[in-house]
Amino acid sequence: MLSISSTNTDSSSGTTKILTGSNMNPRVRKAEYAVRGELAIRSEKIKVELANGSSFPFQRVVGCNIGNPQALDQKPITFFRQVASLVEYPDLLKDENRELTLKLYPSDAIDRAKLLLANIGSVGAYSHSQGIPLIRENVARFISDRDGYPADPSKIFLTQGASAGVQLTLQMIVEHPDVGIMIPIPQYPLYTATLAVLDAKPVPYYLDESKAWGLTTEELQRSYDEAAKNGVETRALVIINPGNPTGQCLSEENMREIIEFCRKNRVILLADEVYQTNIYQPEERPFHSFKKVLKSMGPQYEGFEMISYHSISKGMIGECGRRGGYFECEGLDQSIMDEIYKISSISLCPNVQGQIMVDLMVNPPKKGDPSYVQYKQEYDAIYFSLIKRAKKLEEMFNSLEGCTCNSADGAMYLFPQIRLSKKAIAAAEVAGKAPDQFYCMALLEATGVCMVAGSGFGQVEGTAHFRSTFLPQPELFDEFCGGITKFHAGFMDKYRD
Repeated sequence: MLSISSTNTDSSSGTTKILTGSNMNPRVRKAEYAVRGELAIRSEKIKVELANGSSFPFQRVVGCNIGNPQALDQKPITFFRQVASLVEYPDLLKDENRELTLKLYPSDAIDRAKLLLANIGSVGAYSHSQGIPLIRENVARFISDRDGYPADPSKIFLTQGASAGVQLTLQMIVEHPDVGIMIPIPQYPLYTATLAVLDAKPVPYYLDESKAWGLTTEELQRSYDEAAKNGVETRALVIINPGNPTGQCLSEENMREIIEFCRKNRVILLADEVYQTNIYQPEERPFHSFKKVLKSMGPQYEGFEMISYHSISKGMIGECGRRGGYFECEGLDQSIMDEIYKISSISLCPNVQGQIMVDLMVNPPKKGDPSYVQYKQEYDAIYFSLIKRAKKLEEMFNSLEGCTCNSADGAMYLFPQIRLSKKAIAAAEVAGKAPDQFYCMALLEATGVCMVAGSGFGQVEGTAHFRSTFLPQPELFDEFCGGITKFHAGFMDKYRD
C-alpha cells in the first residue's frame, strides 16, 4: 500500500508545510531587490505605528527609496486622468449625456476617450496580446517623430511597465547558466534580481564616479574579456540612460562607441530609456535615443540587435501604479519575435488602463487643442520644480561632512558617496549590516526619511553610498533637507574616531 507523507519539517520554523524556505526555488530565494528591501519594509511598519499613535521624532515617513512620484504628492496630469475616467465609465460618452459631460470634461478628452473605446471595445476585456494596435501605431509615430527614422508597430510590445519588458526579453536571451548579461555598477536592482531568478551571470562594468559617472568602452571591454576568461558567454549589454541611480546622461559620441563595442563583440544592446524626459541640462546633456544614434551610423549597422524600453512611471507623468510601458525590437530574428509574442500571449495581455496611459504619454494634447494650455502648465511646473529640487538636494549633500555628490543630468535620483568613520563601520559590523545600510537605517529611525543603501545597487569595494529621490514636494523640501542635515551631524559626532 502506497504511503504518502507530508511531514517536510523546516528546521528554521518548525512547521510541517509542504513548501518551505528550505525547499522553495533557490533562485527566487537568491534574488534581492534593495529598493523594496529591509529599509522599505521597516518604513512601512513605522507608518503603521505612527497611525496607531506610536511616538517618533517625526510626523511622517518620506519614501525616497523609489521613484514613485505620486506617492510623494506629485499631481497627476489632468487630461490623462480625464480620459482614463471616461473610458472607465463610457455612459458619460453617450450622445444623450454629452451636454452634461461637456460641463465636466473638455471636448478633446471626450473625443480621445471615444476614439480609444472605438478601438478597444471595453477596458474590461482582454486586448491583443502585443498591445492594442491603435496604441502601438501611436507609439511608432512617437518614436518616428522623436528620432527622425521610421518605427514599425509590429516590432513594438506594450507591457506592464518597463520592468515586465526587461524580464520578458532577458528570459529570451538566457539559454543556460553561463550566459552573461553586462550590467552597470551601480545598477538598478531589477537586473540582478531578474538574472538571479533566471540563473544567469551578471557581468559588471563600472561607471566612473570621479568623471560624473562616466562610461568608457575600455571598461566595457575589460568586463567582457574578464567574463570570457571565466567561461561566461556574454550575450547582452544593459545601458541605463539617463542613469539610475547615478543620473548621468550619455553623449552621442559615447553612444556611438557603445554601439560599435556591441557590434564588434556580438552583444545585444538593451537600452533602458525610461527617464528620457527627465533631462535637466538639455543644452549640455540632451537625451539621444540609441535607436536614433544607431540609425545615424549608416547601412553597415543594418541588422544590429537592440531592444529599447520606455515607461509611464517616470518623466512628468509618474503613473507608476497603472503599470504601463513598451519595448521596441530592432534587428531581432523573426523566430525570436514569434517567441516573444508567444510568451506575451501566455499572460493574455498587458492591463488595458496601462496601455491607455502609454497612448496619452506618446500622444498628449497639442498646441491648439482645448486641453493644451493646462497640460503644458502642469507638465512644465513639474519639470522645472524637479530641476530646482535636484540642485537643492545636491547642494545639501555636498555640504555634509564626508559626503560628495555628483549632479544629476537626468532621472530622479542622486547617489552621494559617504565616508564613514572606523567607529561607524565597526558598529555596522556588530549590527550585521553593511556600513551604508547601517547609516540609512539610523536615518530612517531618526527622521522618517527612507533612502536606499548603495550596497543594494553595487559599488566599488570599500566605498559607501546611498540613493535618494528628489521627489518630495517643494513645500516639504526645507524640512526634509533640514532633518537630514541635523541627523548627519549627530551621526558623525556619535561615531567620530
